[in-house]
Amino acid sequence: MTFSIAPMMKWTDQHCRYFHRILTKKAILFTEMISVDAILYGPQHKLLSSNYFDNSTIIQVGGNDPKKLGKVAKIVEKYGYTEINLNIGCPSNRVKLGNFGACLMASPQIVSDCVKSIKNNSNLKVSIKCRIGIDNMSSLDLDRFVSITSTAGVKKFIIHARKAILGGLSPKQNREIPPLDYQRVEKLKKENNDLIIILNGGIVSLEAGIQHTRDLNLDGFMMGREAYKNPYILSFADKLIYGDSNGENISRRTVAFKVADYIDQFLFDNNDHLITRHILGLYNNMYFSREWRNNILDKSFFKLKGDKLRFATDKIEKMISLRQAA
Repeated sequence: MTFSIAPMMKWTDQHCRYFHRILTKKAILFTEMISVDAILYGPQHKLLSSNYFDNSTIIQVGGNDPKKLGKVAKIVEKYGYTEINLNIGCPSNRVKLGNFGACLMASPQIVSDCVKSIKNNSNLKVSIKCRIGIDNMSSLDLDRFVSITSTAGVKKFIIHARKAILGGLSPKQNREIPPLDYQRVEKLKKENNDLIIILNGGIVSLEAGIQHTRDLNLDGFMMGREAYKNPYILSFADKLIYGDSNGENISRRTVAFKVADYIDQFLFDNNDHLITRHILGLYNNMYFSREWRNNILDKSFFKLKGDKLRFATDKIEKMISLRQAA
């Protein structure tokens, strides 16, 4: 069983991934979705390099042009990535207008050609993140999509167990309104036991993800917004999912101080918010969490950028201790 933290636009940047890696050494991490044109014509090094990197970080890209994806594959491989994930699940209008994301589920041959181009131009593994369908797509259409793209070389599919409604629903509504259908993902795995099938959608705890994965006989699960909003749950992942005896959950204080060291090392001027915005949920469901967040967001000056986080953390830990002793 594997556990992945979902790629999330404007959230899972390099600073967020560094923070998550402090909490879990085993979880599979993803970049934000990056369009092929951004990689080919944009600030390439800024997009692909990282202050923290390991070979379990997967780059997610969006595109529909086999030639461009072949070029992108060569580039990202040089940056040390070993797997590229094609976003065939995003339902946003902007992505739809670019003719990639979820709308490509209706064009499996195009996706197949993209996969072949990546494989022909690199040694990268290729995975796909998609929905169980779009709009009025039938169940058989999902089978056809998986059959065609797996024949091209995709062995891992991350399935968001909802349809994407491309006309009339926002991305947020598409995460909530279409009903979950875990049994459709289970059926897909039964009929394609040689493929790696990962469950995504509606998972709000590690325990629930583990149970669904076992009950449905899948290969793993992916968690998105819940992991971002309540990141401390990630500290339990290594032990619960991977049975790592060394994976004892790390204290919140230790996590915060490691992030503070990272801020001292990598950030300059007044841009510490680029990191601290990702950790605001660290003390969620704890007493005085609001005060902690307010102290982090305060504009007070500290000699070292990380000292603001250290100060806020020591303060909340003391307040919690005093309350427990009362």
